[in-house]
Amino acid sequence: MKSRNQGIVCIICSAFFFALMNLFVSMAGDVPSLQKVFFRNSVAVFVSFFLLCKDKSAFKVPKGTFRYVLFRSIAGTLGMICNFYAISNMKISDASILNKLSPFFAIVFSYFLLKEKASPVDWIAVVIAFIGALFVVKPQFSAEAIPALMGVLGGLGAGLAYTFLRKATSRGVKGTFVVFFFSLFSCAVTSPYLIFNYHPMTWQQLLCLLAAGASATGGQLFITTAYTKAPAKEISVFDYTIVIFTAILGYFVLNELPDGWSVIGYLIIIGVAVFKWLYNLKKEKKERAALTKAESDKKETS
Repeated sequence: MKSRNQGIVCIICSAFFFALMNLFVSMAGDVPSLQKVFFRNSVAVFVSFFLLCKDKSAFKVPKGTFRYVLFRSIAGTLGMICNFYAISNMKISDASILNKLSPFFAIVFSYFLLKEKASPVDWIAVVIAFIGALFVVKPQFSAEAIPALMGVLGGLGAGLAYTFLRKATSRGVKGTFVVFFFSLFSCAVTSPYLIFNYHPMTWQQLLCLLAAGASATGGQLFITTAYTKAPAKEISVFDYTIVIFTAILGYFVLNELPDGWSVIGYLIIIGVAVFKWLYNLKKEKKERAALTKAESDKKETS
């Protein structure tokens, strides 16, 4: 129980740091999304490389797994570009909740790419979550819908990245190496844009982007620690506290206030995530009880 509580605290701290990242990305203003991604990940490259040097065994990638690390990096980079575009062009709380569609996208991708079975409850949760997203997106045939669409695509990219991440780490790739390679890959992909289309920045904008990178690194470290303390199925739902943090930061720092439709969308998406979390815990408890009973009956008959 103590370890689980520590995991909950760590994942809430992670959500706070990622909320700070979203705030700083928004505060960077009109800097292009590709440039924001480069500076955000440049900090993570140095931090993750330092951690790798402390554990040199993490550099070893089991045979046949590198392609999953590469696919994770491609999906994660595309997802981050879309997410940063959304953050820069809509309320940060709206962008955050759309990005948190990623676990529901992961269910879909896991079914088709990893051949993992999804229960009827999982599919119903996916449908309800996307209904909630419609309240946030508020579909319309105008340019105003583009940031919201990019927010959804950001969640899709993150969901695909998490799917490949699980595939890689389950086959022995260390999480620290995945973070390092992803950060390095995204910097390499976005660097040509900086060379040919660099957008001059004020020192305040540069400071905001470096602060975004530092915040994201803190969030990554906390979430990694969280999942070493407790299984994801027990604590992952607390990651949705990022929506609360971004709403508070957006109101007090950026003077942003979500509209009524967005709030309804938040409640639907977070509500179905909480329901699915409780359902999975109850299901696991029943399975453990059934297994214990079967073992007890087997001992009595032997």
